[in-house]
Amino acid sequence: MKLWFLTGSQGLYGEDTLRQVAEQSQRIAEELGASLPFELVWKPVLTDAAAIRRLCLEANADDECGGLIAWMHTFSPAKMWIAGLDALRKPLLHLHTQANRELPWDTIDMDFMNLNQAAHGDREFGYVQSRLGVARKTVAGHVSDPAVAARVATWARAAAGRAEVGSLRLARFGDNMRDVAVTEGDKVEAQLRFGVSVNTYGVNDLVEAVDAASDADVSALVKEYEDLYEVASELRAGGERHDSLRYAARIELGLRGFLEAGGFRAFTTNFEDLGGLRQLPGLAVQRLMADGYGFGGEGDWKTSVLLRTLKVMSAGLPGGTSFMEDYTYHLTPGEELILGAHMLEVCPTIAGGTPSCEIHPLGIGNREDPVRLVFDARPGAAVVVGLADMGERFRLVANEIDVVAPLEPLPSLPVARAVWRPRPDLRTSAESWLTAGAPHHTVLSAAVGAEELTDFADMLGVELLVIDADTTSRQFAKELRWNQAYYRLAQGF
Repeated sequence: MKLWFLTGSQGLYGEDTLRQVAEQSQRIAEELGASLPFELVWKPVLTDAAAIRRLCLEANADDECGGLIAWMHTFSPAKMWIAGLDALRKPLLHLHTQANRELPWDTIDMDFMNLNQAAHGDREFGYVQSRLGVARKTVAGHVSDPAVAARVATWARAAAGRAEVGSLRLARFGDNMRDVAVTEGDKVEAQLRFGVSVNTYGVNDLVEAVDAASDADVSALVKEYEDLYEVASELRAGGERHDSLRYAARIELGLRGFLEAGGFRAFTTNFEDLGGLRQLPGLAVQRLMADGYGFGGEGDWKTSVLLRTLKVMSAGLPGGTSFMEDYTYHLTPGEELILGAHMLEVCPTIAGGTPSCEIHPLGIGNREDPVRLVFDARPGAAVVVGLADMGERFRLVANEIDVVAPLEPLPSLPVARAVWRPRPDLRTSAESWLTAGAPHHTVLSAAVGAEELTDFADMLGVELLVIDADTTSRQFAKELRWNQAYYRLAQGF
């Protein structure tokens, strides 16, 4: 993905001034670009309506362009921007900065004032964006300020997520779990709103790919497991259950090959529909998530879409991002905690140490015991976020949390898990989450947070509710009522 840097001015200033505008704009773009996770492409200074509209249309048509950063170096009469902004379909960030950081107090004159009047020009630009109802993020300050660069980088990551979901292909192996409501959803509306294409494949289509994996490839992958993880002795070569590990490797090879061949970057499975698979995919799913694939259990395609999106947004950042499920509580007063896990599928990018590769019975699915990675999540600040279809719109709900070490060892829990303290407290968090109708499947991320999610939701025009340290149940209930009115009015009658 690339970002475009636009600079506004006007022909009134003359060629000498516009030459200075271009030179200073290029320096600003270079300084900002050095701090961004994506390439920033400088575009020639814009001085007329036709050029602005043409550039916005070019941005729409360029698949590599993830968004535009616009700055009015001088005064750029905003009526010139109306046609271009009205046509623009890519995310927009309004950067309110200027070429100089300090004023040259002893030499400043009217020539300097005429050249350096972003304080004037950006207000004109801000007005026309608001007049047109253009969704954008506004960041003010000099680009040398790390806080400014960080906020722009956060928006850039959200833009990457927006670009990813707009072209994402997801494969569902089977349908969703029977009689479950929250994993259902409108796939047509999802493609219209987000761009993601969600399609179902028979599980036995996957089985063919699994069975076709070569013994040599299986052996090589098993060796990789033994090098990377603490593999249980019974699963190692010569162990009585080594064949189960080899079959887990065969599942990974088949699943990975199927996804790569179809251009899929997200998928779902369902323990109620395993066809000819001998095991519920566990280890394979965990490793694919670690490589950036989206996943949702029990056919939950919405969570799979969300996971893949956050994986893209968090690329290169410390921390990890995983499929997650709120499972059970520790309700001792003053020590309230949530224990999150799933049957098998928790991503090892959130592991606090080297995962252990183990095999244990699974009471559902009616298949052989599956292989999985077992670990505790790394302590630290994180967020859990869920995506729900509310009928007339999609809703994102996020809760800022603090992952903690389990209060005691969990020797009898044979799955990967995370223990966290929700903000502001368990009671307020749980009541707010339930009141919002948020799902039990979530994405847990220690890499991205509320600001990235806010920027992402704004780009899509999707509702986002954030539960954080300042949340109260009363205020949250009011926000839900306000949102209900706002989104219905925004959609029209």
